[in-house]
Amino acid sequence: MAMKLSDEVFSEFFWTKVGPEDQNWPCEDKVLHGVDTHPADVVFYYDEPYAQRRTFVHCDLKSYAKGSITTATLQGAIASLAKQIACAEKSERWRDLYMHGNVTPNVCGLLFVYNHDGEYDKDFASVLSAATPKDLLLPKGARLFVLGPRDVHWIDNVRYDIRQLRGAAGPAALPAAQHCKFFYPQLDGRANLQPEKARAATLEMLTSPWIVFEYKHGPALAQRGVIVFYRRSGETEEEFMYLLDFLRHYQVLEDATKVDIRSMASDAAAAARFQKAKQRYVESLGDNGHSTELAAKVNAIGYTKITQAITEFSSINLGMDYA
Repeated sequence: MAMKLSDEVFSEFFWTKVGPEDQNWPCEDKVLHGVDTHPADVVFYYDEPYAQRRTFVHCDLKSYAKGSITTATLQGAIASLAKQIACAEKSERWRDLYMHGNVTPNVCGLLFVYNHDGEYDKDFASVLSAATPKDLLLPKGARLFVLGPRDVHWIDNVRYDIRQLRGAAGPAALPAAQHCKFFYPQLDGRANLQPEKARAATLEMLTSPWIVFEYKHGPALAQRGVIVFYRRSGETEEEFMYLLDFLRHYQVLEDATKVDIRSMASDAAAAARFQKAKQRYVESLGDNGHSTELAAKVNAIGYTKITQAITEFSSINLGMDYA
């Protein structure tokens, strides 16, 4: 189930699968790790926007029922994945199976925790904190990400919403995938070095408060649109003021012809707070010669609440996928 969901989710974020699935490969430190081989459920890759590197994401995909997501199970999974990453960086067999020879590689680990019964209601961050060993066997500089049930639910809903918008009719419809990418601004002191190649949502973006999606639209696809998939709760005007400041600082408001915020905010008054935040932001602009045009752009930003969807799989149907 986790394999099926990860395929559907990450393809929409422009990750590419490489090499064989469910492959065992030799451990490079059998005495320290206490195993002869390591597993690779699946490996994806994407190009980094701010470095001339390609990130290879070595995934451990878990599908757990509510009662199986415990400190003990997470602790074992994290410790095992850390060993896999430590070996992958120096394994000729792993490189031969998964790594391209023409790029500067960056290997990281991803523990993907899918709650297949949809009933997990605990504070996953607390369970994860208690489960993370202090002596992880990770090489210096290596990274290990964990997507818990709520993270998986969030990115799955973003994936679903993008697909729904792509199939919509009228001006709200998104273009085909080749005319879309995820947005990486020119940061202070950090230029986007691969603006055409680095179209994917990085792990840092997927675990951030918002995911910024950019697309072309209009006659001859000559205009630029931006959708911000907003994860925060929408409980305060200040959080929306911060978002508007981000959009202005990185020239999204100046360059984009259409900007929309799409949110799964649980707070019922989030849309009203966003409207008030726009009004406050326009008032704060003053009369600096650009305020009229900028105010119009701020006022034109749309806010929509995503209808939440839950992806469920039948183990029987998956077991008959060979047909």
